[in-house]
Amino acid sequence: MKYVTLALSSFVALSACLEDETLTAYGAADRLWSLVSLDEQTFSATASIRFDTSGAVTGMAPCNNFTATQTAPYPWFVLTPISSTRRACSDLGLERDFLSALADMSLAEVSGNTLVLSNDAGRVLVFTTAE
Repeated sequence: MKYVTLALSSFVALSACLEDETLTAYGAADRLWSLVSLDEQTFSATASIRFDTSGAVTGMAPCNNFTATQTAPYPWFVLTPISSTRRACSDLGLERDFLSALADMSLAEVSGNTLVLSNDAGRVLVFTTAE
């Protein structure tokens, strides 16, 4: 029992020393990212996303606010199911395309003021920020 306690104590101590391996630690934290393109096509509506250091993801799709949680270490990208408000607008089709693509993303890359989310199927979301 003494060795189990010692091993557990060592694990807890080491885990406290590990670096933050989330998307936010690599430059995405607390910045408002605006969607520029979806699958290499200019996105004609307004959509944005923000990553909190706690893992919370919030944003505005063309018609509705949305929220989820990012659960994978960088560079992987995995969201919990996206929740959104339910307002209708003329860009509801673009919103559906954006949220569907966002839910399918599996990789993230932050380079300065550009965030690229992509997946193995070749889908790509490109965001920029002025912050």
